[in-house]
Parts: sequence; structure tokens; C-alpha cells
Amino acid sequence: MAWLNYHHLLYFWTVARTGSVTKACQELHLTQPAVSAQIRMLERSLGEKLFVKRGRNLALTDVGRLVYRYADEIFVLGREMQETLAGRTVGRPQRLVVGVADQVHKIAVFRLLEPAMRGTEQVNLIIKEDKLDRLLADLALHSLDLVISDAPVGTGTHVKAFNHLLGETDVTIFGAPALATQYRKRFPKSLDGAPFILPTDGTQLHRSMMTWFDSQGIKPNVVAEIEDSSVLKIFGQGGIGLFPGPTALEVDIVSNYQVKPVGRLEGVRERFYAISVERRITHPIVKQITTAAQDDLFG
Repeated sequence: MAWLNYHHLLYFWTVARTGSVTKACQELHLTQPAVSAQIRMLERSLGEKLFVKRGRNLALTDVGRLVYRYADEIFVLGREMQETLAGRTVGRPQRLVVGVADQVHKIAVFRLLEPAMRGTEQVNLIIKEDKLDRLLADLALHSLDLVISDAPVGTGTHVKAFNHLLGETDVTIFGAPALATQYRKRFPKSLDGAPFILPTDGTQLHRSMMTWFDSQGIKPNVVAEIEDSSVLKIFGQGGIGLFPGPTALEVDIVSNYQVKPVGRLEGVRERFYAISVERRITHPIVKQITTAAQDDLFG
């Protein structure tokens, strides 16, 4: 594309932002045929459909969502330029959109992202939690700046993304105080037959735990498998069973959930990754997050 007609982009952005051609026409003081024609011209120049019909409404396509995000940045910057030239001081926060794989410990998410919120730059942080494959699809569409996961992107994925190891930690077994006292004696042999709450089958930690149990000749009584890490810990707090957690977050887990450590599993490790479309991270806030994780949280 040699050049972009910003009038066409403005009409598209207004329709997408207001949710309908009728509302956009009222805001732009234009007729519906004029706005629709301008959007069709933008689609032809881009070679992509930006809207699809859903009943009586319009919905953005995947490409439409990507174009809308860029258009939003363009017109926000345009307003900022006008305000700056008018002599007004503008402190515009830097936007950071982070996808979090649903099995990642929520305390870890806070500890990983906290440095960005306490830095010198003002940050508008948006966190989206979902399955890793869906987050990677959004990352490929540039809807996310970063994905945090406890597993790297495999070679079989169709998304071109790069893994950046934030750090790794041992795994500690936790339990409500009465359970912790009971199973701390003769640890780890005491875990044979002990009630356990584990992440769901298929997760990296579940596989690591089951491999470790097999190597030790231990048969746990798995009473629950829970996808959400926060819900898993709440069940553990209620005394339903023992549960695993990152040793690096031991102080936070004990404080937040009023549980006690039972013991540390030798040879079981949890890893945390920042996944981006960049081979080398250049986003200044993302660099701040990765550096703080490697130097402080997992250092």
C-alpha cells in the first residue's frame, strides 16, 4: 500500500468505536451511503474485509480488530498533538496489553507485572486471561504485547513467536495448617495416599508432579484437578487437600492463603515464560518486566 487515506480510516474507526453506521453518521454529520462507500474504499485499498454482518449488526473481522487498534492509536496521538500544540500538558500513559495463560499462578502474574506499575512511566495495563492457544492467536494479530505462560511455545504451533525465560523455581507442597502438620512428618514418604489438589491433566506442572510421584513410588489420592490456580489454592486453604506452588512465591502463598509449607520436591521445577513476536524484546516496559523477573523474583 503506497499511502493511506486517513479520512477513510477515520470513518472506519468511528463506525467501529460507536458500534453502528447510524451512530457514526450522526457523529460525523454525514449520510449513511457516504460513510459506507468510504469504508468500502478503505477495504479495497487494504485488500481485506474489515466488517462482517451479524444479523442487523456489523462485527469486526480479525483484520478489522487489528486495523481498529492501530487507528485508535493514530487518532489518540492526533488529539494529543493538538492538545500539546494548544499549550496543554498531556501525560499519556503507555498502553500494555498482556495475555495470561489461565493455569499461571495469579500471585506470579502480580509479582511479574508489579515492576511495570511502580516504574517512572505511567502505564495503562490491560490483562486478558485465556487458553494459551487463543492468546497466541491474539499475539499473532498484535492484539497483545506479551503473553505470560508456564510453558514455552512448542515447535508444532503455527504462530511465529519467541520464548523468553523469565525464571524457574522449585516446587513446594502446601496445605492447611492441620494437613501440613500431619504430612510434614516423614516427608516425602508421607505423601503416599495423601489427598492432593492438582492442576488439570495436560498442564506442565501436572505432568511434572505425576512423573515425580512415579519416580518416588508414591500414589497420591488426587481429590480434585482445578484449572484456575487461584481456585485451586482456595480449595487447599479450605483443607480439601495438599497442593503445589512455586517456592519463589512461598511467602506470598503462606500470607495470602493462610497455609503452611509441607516440604520441597527435589527435581520438580516450574518455569515462567514471556512470549512475544519479537526475537529480541524491544518494548521498554516489557524489557523492564523481564529484567526484574530475572534479577529479583527468580534471581
